[in-house]
Amino acid sequence: MSLELRHYTDIDLVRQTIVDIHVEVRQRDLGLTGPFYSAERFNERLTAHRSAPGWEAVIAYDGTEPAGFAYATPLGPSTRWWSAMTNPLPDGYTVENGKRTLALNEIVVRRPWRGTGLAHRVHEELLANRDEERVTLLVNPKAGDGKVQAVYERWGYEKIGEQQPFADSPVFAAMMREPLHRV
Repeated sequence: MSLELRHYTDIDLVRQTIVDIHVEVRQRDLGLTGPFYSAERFNERLTAHRSAPGWEAVIAYDGTEPAGFAYATPLGPSTRWWSAMTNPLPDGYTVENGKRTLALNEIVVRRPWRGTGLAHRVHEELLANRDEERVTLLVNPKAGDGKVQAVYERWGYEKIGEQQPFADSPVFAAMMREPLHRV
């Protein structure tokens, strides 16, 4: 499999590709329905994530066909990322300055490329040249009957708590990988 991984910092070049892949995988493949998973709501979240300085996406292409993507945003001093935690984290843990924590907002791989290691390749490519100290993400602990969370654990993430960032979203496991780069 000869895949090309491309970096983007201009959302206008890739917005529709990201939204289309998200809808295909989350709604059609995984059957996730309801307003939270709609294309419109995802596009709103994408716009909000993109509005923060340092947003970056990596999209994998198999020829001209997009196979998957990941995108992330550094957490700034006024981030609301930690406000939905169900239990408080230790003092100082949630202090952000735009350089401390990278939030991995989404990672999605289309069906023909699942099980090939592409998600890990895109993930590591996205993190490869980042300067943040650590990376955090949210995962639905029920996704794949817990298998998705287990994948993140194999990648070096540890569960630090739970949060529900939107009234109509699932309760997610909040995970952290420190340091950002692992060997």
